[in-house]
Amino acid sequence: MPAPLPICYLNGEYLPLAEARISPLDRGFLFADSVYEVLPVFGRRPYRFTEHFQRLDRSLREIRVTAPLTHEKWLEILEGLIARNACDTFYIYVQVTRGMEFGRNHAFPQHATATVFALCSPLPELTQEIRADGVSAITVEDFRWRRCDIKSTMLLANVMMKQAAVEASANEAIIVSDGEVLEGSSTSVFIVAGDTLITPPNSNRILPGTTRDAVLELAQGRMPAAVRPIRVSELLGADEVWIAAATRDVLPVTRVDGKSIGSGSPGPKWQRMMEWFSADRQQLANKPAR
Repeated sequence: MPAPLPICYLNGEYLPLAEARISPLDRGFLFADSVYEVLPVFGRRPYRFTEHFQRLDRSLREIRVTAPLTHEKWLEILEGLIARNACDTFYIYVQVTRGMEFGRNHAFPQHATATVFALCSPLPELTQEIRADGVSAITVEDFRWRRCDIKSTMLLANVMMKQAAVEASANEAIIVSDGEVLEGSSTSVFIVAGDTLITPPNSNRILPGTTRDAVLELAQGRMPAAVRPIRVSELLGADEVWIAAATRDVLPVTRVDGKSIGSGSPGPKWQRMMEWFSADRQQLANKPAR
């Protein structure tokens, strides 16, 4: 995994990432009492800024933290990070915690100030091997909490699921519950059945995906699409399976639980979607970041 870029942002200051420090009493450290957001940057321009920060605002509301910054201020911070890190294409990770108090108390502190942190990292490469062969996944039964719609840093269950995939020599764990497909450990899930693109509906069991929404928007008028529950049997019998995330766009899944999906190679619908994503990026330079 490539190293993060050198300059980060922490509580009003740009500084070397290696020098960034927070208190061990910060509630993000003690309780995972914090939320986060990840957005890609292409050609030094944030991609779908508004959608990402609307989701951050929603996550903050759901955990009852007042948004510490306006969208205008967030954009100013992101532009400062972009200017200070010598890279054209990368992603920005943003985290907001409830802050700290002098002690450890489960109840909300009355006078805490939110901790605001952001760092930059290179985007994972879409290699020729992935383009040719796709990636693999396993299915895992859901054992997370019941508010997966909040983009919380409380990700231990997701970490354990991802590790299960690693130990099975797979790239992702697709989370299922009672025979129904939910999402990946760090991705949204799509299947292609015939001509139709299908993804599960948002709920408290699924994080609303910004890249998922981008896929649905790009498909509009070009490919039939449906938002409905997906059974595991449909996943295994699909013509194509995709996983989507802000840091990886859309990846073709060609093996699930050791079984080939469709032809066992990245399918034509995925190839077409990647062409649409590429065109969307090329237009980014002519659009305001907002």
